Amino acid sequence: MLARTVLRRCVLPFTIILVLAAEVRAQDGFRIAYDVDRSRPDRARLTGRVINDRPEDVYEVSLTAEALDARGKVLARGIAYIDSKIGRGDGRPFSMSVPTVAGVANFRVVVSSYRAGFGNQGQGP
Repeated sequence: MLARTVLRRCVLPFTIILVLAAEVRAQDGFRIAYDVDRSRPDRARLTGRVINDRPEDVYEVSLTAEALDARGKVLARGIAYIDSKIGRGDGRPFSMSVPTVAGVANFRVVVSSYRAGFGNQGQGP
């Protein structure tokens, strides 16, 4: 009985870690975590956070959310401008809509554009 209790306590935290890791994507030094609200029939609402893990600040960051079919083919897109600057190690929340069409099985969010730089860009003399 004691062995079963210990096993259950060890397995539960591992399962939770796997679930959270599935929601976080890493791309070009960014981490993106998001939730999908499909309560509206014509649009899905994706809300989450993008974190800059790059060694420098990034500027003019935009995200693209894609509605995918079961094979990963893009059926629809939504684009959002996030912020003029996200410092190294910092993050920003985002929220965007993506049209839902027949056959949507999943969603993907990626950083579609940014400009890398250092902390003194855009500041006056």
